[in-house]
Amino acid sequence: MKRTLIAETANCSGQKIKLNGWVNSYRDHGGVIFIDLRDRSGIVQVVCSKELPQIELIRPEWVLEVIGEVKDRPAKMVNEKIATGRVEVKAESVAVLSAAEIPPFDLKEDGYQINEEIRLKYRYLDLRRPRLQRNLTYRHKVFSLMRQILDEQGFREVDTPILARSTPEGARDFVVPARQYPGSFYALPQSPQQYKQMLMVGGLERYFQIARCFRDEDFRADRQAEFLQLDLEMSFVEQEDILSLIENLFRQVIEKVFPEKKIQKFPFPRLPYDQAMKEYKSDRPDLRKDQDPQELAFAFVVDFPMFEKQTERKGWAPVHHPFTRPQTDSIDQVKQNPGDIKAFQYDLVLNGSEIGGGSLRIYRPDMLQAVFQVLGHQDEEIRNNFGHLLEAFQYGVPPHGGIAIGLDRFLSIVLDEKNIREVIPFPKTEAGRELMTGAPAPITPEQLKELNLEFKKKK
Repeated sequence: MKRTLIAETANCSGQKIKLNGWVNSYRDHGGVIFIDLRDRSGIVQVVCSKELPQIELIRPEWVLEVIGEVKDRPAKMVNEKIATGRVEVKAESVAVLSAAEIPPFDLKEDGYQINEEIRLKYRYLDLRRPRLQRNLTYRHKVFSLMRQILDEQGFREVDTPILARSTPEGARDFVVPARQYPGSFYALPQSPQQYKQMLMVGGLERYFQIARCFRDEDFRADRQAEFLQLDLEMSFVEQEDILSLIENLFRQVIEKVFPEKKIQKFPFPRLPYDQAMKEYKSDRPDLRKDQDPQELAFAFVVDFPMFEKQTERKGWAPVHHPFTRPQTDSIDQVKQNPGDIKAFQYDLVLNGSEIGGGSLRIYRPDMLQAVFQVLGHQDEEIRNNFGHLLEAFQYGVPPHGGIAIGLDRFLSIVLDEKNIREVIPFPKTEAGRELMTGAPAPITPEQLKELNLEFKKKK
């Protein structure tokens, strides 16, 4: 007999069906036992005779196969709180597919009150929680819709390498030793930045991917060492083309996936950086009028400075990254007055959080060389780290630009979660640990030897 999903039982009155799922609750009412059976689609009440084999042994979170007839509940027994509340299943047979230990915490509640380290250690149980099931369902819906919208706009999804070269672009890299090349290392990508620019050189014109990115930075509530971003790049565009595409993308996502949410203003306001800092003392201002949980105040902050003074050492650092196009074609101006140069950089802000950032890119090799020089890189260092990009730009590169959207952060805001770990299937703790498997963990001396690595003990 083919399995029926629990949500479908509402329309199966009078039919004999087979259900599979977990025991959500178990109630012994004398001669009758009531089991609330749960699968990914919902919950339904199963009525069981005590004469059924093993029935009195069953406990919460056991996995069952139930065969029985769907019956309408008496009017006084209807449960309007669940979608299947007008029916119940009269069990003819109940088979135990898998027994379960008592879970270390309650799975029916929202889980906020439970120690997070315990929840993350038993994440496979925590994921059964209705709130996390909801979050992952919305995550799927958002990703699927974004792919559909971008496909309709002529974008092609292209994957880029996870093992890449470490280059000085801002955040600290995670590095991976290359066994076959002793002393050399791969880096996990902070973003697909250079690869997507190479795709523009390659003539793709419209690229996107839902990209996994890695940054070895300190943790906080809205940041993880690895995260997902919607990454896209476009050729032959101006800044407004990219901003318009993104605001229309988000309008469709909100209208179709989160219709209860209201976008405060459309088109999204364009707020110059200097104005944002003067009026709101922040480059990610919260523009909500009423602070209503259903209110979504999107805005673009534009016209950022190209460079900023470094705090740790003398010299200049890029406000965004070194591939950002300055709002001047003059190399002399960039070199002589770096503090006065604005960039074609833009951030997407939502309810006081930055959820995305992008820019038009430098596509002239001489300008890219000049920017690296302003940042303090010597010519030999530029050739060693970025020679591949400079060489590619000698072969006809189109003007291009793009943006990256932090999907975990966006989802946490629209789902009213205070922490992005609540919308990620298997997150790390704030200390960067993955408690379920115990990562990170030491490797064996044999592995170290194979990788030509050794560690010095601290004094």
